[in-house]
Amino acid sequence: MKTRAHVLVTGRVQGVFFRLETKRNAERHNVKGWVRNLPDSRVEAVFEGEKYAVETLIAFCKHGPSGAKVTNFEVTWETYRGTLDRFKVKYG
Repeated sequence: MKTRAHVLVTGRVQGVFFRLETKRNAERHNVKGWVRNLPDSRVEAVFEGEKYAVETLIAFCKHGPSGAKVTNFEVTWETYRGTLDRFKVKYG
């Protein structure tokens, strides 16, 4: 079953390769979507794909890469749209 998740991660999550590692994990699990830094120091991401693969990405984001310290985590499950063709890092 395919699904979509919108994730917000708070803590020491910028400047620790959070976006790059999220992208690598997404590509490894064939998850489409995007990840970006927010001006308030959080990281935001959208994941689309098979439920088990999206859940794997969510599990990664709950702790992040080495050097990250996640203090709050929010996930909103959404209806799968199928409009994303790859996983990318958004800038700006």
